[in-house]
Amino acid sequence: MAPLITKILLATDFSDCAALAQDYALSLASAWKAELAILHVLEFQPGMDPELPVNRVYLEQLRKDADAQLSQLRAQLARRGLSGESRHVTGIPSLRIAEEAAEAGADLVVLGTHGRSGLAHVLLGSTAERVVASASCPVLTVRMQRAQPRSSAEAPAIRRLLVPVDFSDHSLEAFEYAASVAAQFHAALTLVHVMEPAAYGLDFTLALGTDGPASKARLEARLAELTAPLVAQGLAVDHLVRGGTPADSILGWTSHQPYDLIIMGTHGRRGLSHLAAGSVAEAVLRRAPCPVLTVKSPKFGAGHRRFTPQ
Repeated sequence: MAPLITKILLATDFSDCAALAQDYALSLASAWKAELAILHVLEFQPGMDPELPVNRVYLEQLRKDADAQLSQLRAQLARRGLSGESRHVTGIPSLRIAEEAAEAGADLVVLGTHGRSGLAHVLLGSTAERVVASASCPVLTVRMQRAQPRSSAEAPAIRRLLVPVDFSDHSLEAFEYAASVAAQFHAALTLVHVMEPAAYGLDFTLALGTDGPASKARLEARLAELTAPLVAQGLAVDHLVRGGTPADSILGWTSHQPYDLIIMGTHGRRGLSHLAAGSVAEAVLRRAPCPVLTVKSPKFGAGHRRFTPQ
């Protein structure tokens, strides 16, 4: 069967969460015997003159620091019997990461996210969220949790996967992607569908409507139909239907059951459509207690044997 991942782009800013993202990139590269490319972006805004003396000194110091950090990173890989090409480029991080991923033909981008929220998020945004929106391939974002221990000698656990599905084409492709990951890591997979409220009461309660129980039964039947082929192939799969708003309900379930990875589709909206509709994937990414793999335009090889019906 054709491998799901053949080339991974690891984008790093040398922070602690980037180091954790590196562990995931190495684990995935090892599992699929994939090429690993390492990228660092020297942040430099368009319109600034690189030949201006003060800017030249600034860029030269950035290059010097990046060369030293990348050299250390290559040495770490060598000690683990791994190798990967590394380079630094100049520009806006989110734009350059997406461009480099497209030019390299990457199947997956892996990067850390600081998980800003509140005013910091409004003012600074998130490089990870912008990469998710603009990259032409799936993106794995890894956020350092509070008091999270990290051991570089130990591969990250990928044993339990949560996959939100709304039955749209992009969410079903994410489910197919997740099935391949589950098979590769012998992981258990939980499929969740969020049944959004038909109305909001004046007291801000949620109403599912008179057809609520029947609708839930129909949805559970559809989920069972989706999961049956995976169960037949020996994968550990279960499913559930929850009520509420999508992001809150998905995240609420992770507080009941711990997961190692959330895999979900994304429309990759930008511009006015993004402002109007927002993104469930971004909301989950910002608050999830585990890494989030957003799937957009997955590249399934010619020899890929599908787990789920098209």
